[in-house]
Amino acid sequence: MPDRVHNVLFLCTGNSARSILAEAMLAKDGHGRFRAFSAGSGPKPDVNPMALQVLRESDYPTEGMRSKSWDEFSGADAPVMDFVFTVCDAAGGEACPFWPGQPVTAHWGIEDPAAVEGSEIERKTAFVTAQRYLKNRISAFLALPVSSLDEVTLTAQVREIGHQAGATSPRSEVA
Repeated sequence: MPDRVHNVLFLCTGNSARSILAEAMLAKDGHGRFRAFSAGSGPKPDVNPMALQVLRESDYPTEGMRSKSWDEFSGADAPVMDFVFTVCDAAGGEACPFWPGQPVTAHWGIEDPAAVEGSEIERKTAFVTAQRYLKNRISAFLALPVSSLDEVTLTAQVREIGHQAGATSPRSEVA
């Protein structure tokens, strides 16, 4: 019998770049094993166009991608999350809503590509770099035998993934 589908929520304050990249990549690369979502505490009005461009150029679907408030995932009708990952330091330090079901949490912070100023090439390079770091983390996550690990081991493993190359300064694990 196949493993059940696990729900994963990626959080970033604006939900316009890093969390969007992660949602799109896990949705495709998870091959139906994971259902990916993203949200932010203060979502931007729109997804960053450079995030969408980088995803499309890497053959990831972008249809329907939008910035969302994390309130959409904290209500009674929301899907129960199995994992919640913060991908920016601001979201990692915020008081998050109560997530029903006690999901496994980890901080996978990386630099904000949307904060990079400069030429279009420099800005695009920042997005490609963020995408590469997130892809590496997602690949490591996908390699975990999620269904056969106990909660303590699984939590330690997903938190360790957040310390891979490109991690922002070490933080306490929150989400």
